[in-house]
Amino acid sequence: MKMHTKIIAASITFILGSALSFAAPASENWENSCAKCHGADGKGQTKIGKKLKLKDYSDAAVQAAMTDEEIIKVTSEGVIQDGKEKMKGFKGEFSESEIKDFVAFIRAFKA
Repeated sequence: MKMHTKIIAASITFILGSALSFAAPASENWENSCAKCHGADGKGQTKIGKKLKLKDYSDAAVQAAMTDEEIIKVTSEGVIQDGKEKMKGFKGEFSESEIKDFVAFIRAFKA
């Protein structure tokens, strides 16, 4: 009986641990949280992107001007300009690894 209880407890721990450590792929997070403004292709040519004059992440010059640390910071903290939130931060929504995954994802837009 005790062995059965230990197996059940171990199974529950494994299941909970797996669920808590789940990280969505950067492409899924981009589609759900970023593409509305930045576009699926990262060019920022959406209605909102044009209005906010977002950067074209497929442009090599834009890519060269951004550091990996800046991408992580902006993704985590968001952007406030002229006292207004231009982009919300995702620190509470995405894990650190998910935020770091955006670096490679955004870099892949470069033509």
